[in-house]
Amino acid sequence: MLTGSHRFPRQDLVAYGRPAAEVLRELAIASGVRRLMITTTRSLTQTLAAQLAKDLGELCVGVFAGIGAHSPRESVMGGAEAARKTQADLLVALGGGSVIDATKVMQLALWAGLGRPDELDAYRAGRGEGRVDAAKIPPGVRMVAIPTTLSAAEFTPFAGVTDTGRRAKEGYTHPLLAPRAVILDPALTLATPPALWFSTGLKAVDHAVEQLCNPTRAPYADALAADGLKRLAAGLPASKADPANLDARQECQFGMWLAISGAGAGRGMGASHAIGHTLGGTYGVPHGVTSGVTLPAVLRWNEGADAGRQALVAELMGADGLSASDAVRRLAQGLGLPTDLKTIGIGPDKFQAIAEHTMHDNGVRVNPRPIKGPADIVEILEIAAG
Repeated sequence: MLTGSHRFPRQDLVAYGRPAAEVLRELAIASGVRRLMITTTRSLTQTLAAQLAKDLGELCVGVFAGIGAHSPRESVMGGAEAARKTQADLLVALGGGSVIDATKVMQLALWAGLGRPDELDAYRAGRGEGRVDAAKIPPGVRMVAIPTTLSAAEFTPFAGVTDTGRRAKEGYTHPLLAPRAVILDPALTLATPPALWFSTGLKAVDHAVEQLCNPTRAPYADALAADGLKRLAAGLPASKADPANLDARQECQFGMWLAISGAGAGRGMGASHAIGHTLGGTYGVPHGVTSGVTLPAVLRWNEGADAGRQALVAELMGADGLSASDAVRRLAQGLGLPTDLKTIGIGPDKFQAIAEHTMHDNGVRVNPRPIKGPADIVEILEIAAG
């Protein structure tokens, strides 16, 4: 008999297929908030963020556009300070995973009254001397997320923020870090660069595949991941064939939402995510790009341990006759994404260091084929080398 539990994010609403500004105004009226601050990146300041601020009118009290890739601590604290100065009572994260993760931790900084990047040390997830249990901090200002990519950060209570001094990405969590509402407006993704759209889409595929191949079964989560993978495998090529196809873009949004929702089972992700965390936090490789490289290699390395689950992955992707590894690689190549380490500038001289760093990631402990040490990670990297 299976035993387990499924945790749902503390979210009030997921709205889809409607203009973001329209939904935000309704939320503001319903919840009594009057001062919204948009958080975003410099690349969106003069386009999507400017238009959203204009559409919101007097509701928008400011735009903080200083969020960098991989959510640096400095961006988090800069945004928290801007929220204090504008007296914002709701944060609106507009952008991809870096923006959404940074804004999640801005909430934590506001709730705990933090002002310096180093003060985040005590609130990192995990155990250790001097750590504070973030879950016990009374919440205050919350956020709404308007994603423009397929990273799916908006559907979890976890956030990854980079300590730039250590060049390491660190986790933060609190039950209410998850945005109180998510607005999926496919029209806002039309301005997303194709490489970013497709690479984050591959990351969503990675979420689905590593949930489906997890050694622990969780029927509800498996069903979500299966439908999510099926939608992504169809929607991503369709959005490439016709970039203006809003139905295809919405199908991708539904796919990434379903794919990440399976993580509520608490099973964790596998080695593809673990290696991706190292490549992202330490070597600056975008997480979606890492998935196109690491997921096919991890699937190939795991083949003897989870052949039945991998057959299901290939079937859901419409790739009967191919291995799951080849199905993912074919999808990545069709989207114009890298599928080997050499292409992203990672050579064999870095393999040992990557392997040793990755062994500290929880993902290596839930991989279908047990990972016993750095040598196993090196084997996966050698497959990924092409």
